[in-house]
Amino acid sequence: MTRQRIMAVAAALFAERGYRATSMQEIAERVGITKAALYYHFAAKEDLLHELTAPVLDDLERELNEAEAAGDPETVRWRAIEAFLDVHLRHRDTLLMLVRDMTLLVQAPVADRVKAAIALANTLVSGPRPGLAERVRAAQVVAGLADPVVMFHDVPPERLRRLILEGARTLLAAGAPASGPATPSARRRSGGRPAALTAQEAAEIRRLRETGGLGVDELAQRFGVSRATVYRSIKTT
Repeated sequence: MTRQRIMAVAAALFAERGYRATSMQEIAERVGITKAALYYHFAAKEDLLHELTAPVLDDLERELNEAEAAGDPETVRWRAIEAFLDVHLRHRDTLLMLVRDMTLLVQAPVADRVKAAIALANTLVSGPRPGLAERVRAAQVVAGLADPVVMFHDVPPERLRRLILEGARTLLAAGAPASGPATPSARRRSGGRPAALTAQEAAEIRRLRETGGLGVDELAQRFGVSRATVYRSIKTT
């Protein structure tokens, strides 16, 4: 019981003040034991760090491995996303401690295990035979799972989980191939400037204009471009 109490107090102090700024004396005082009693359970502060980080990394590795064996790529992707997020939510204090003392993340063996877990998560979210675009999108999604847990650590975990997963779905959906003409909101470039039409879309506009009798305004709305772009497509021979 005392050992668990020490770990809980240490985790809270490390998250609040930072690992390097917290002394063993402060931990002992917060627990309500002598420093000698603290050293009976943990010979050094590094031992406390190991005890606190090992469960996070053990959980992360185990759950990502289970996700990898889930079957089809889409199931694997979402099990990996949810596993990565849930582990971070369960160990919020430890994650906050690591982020506040970023030098801890470059120390072996913590650094090696963290990098390996992130690499595996990226691979599972990317899917089979990913191109650069899929790999970049996967890296964005994985980073977006952990960062909000730290930034919004006061938000109840159930609500935060729902919001983070909604963001991941939005990001992945934005990178999915379109099944037809893009909607106006999806076709807009930064700043609201209409996107150019592909050759296939320009041909489709001409066909609809000639055989369907659609007006310029209706075509512009359907393809999410300006009237001038529609006129240029119509005049192309």
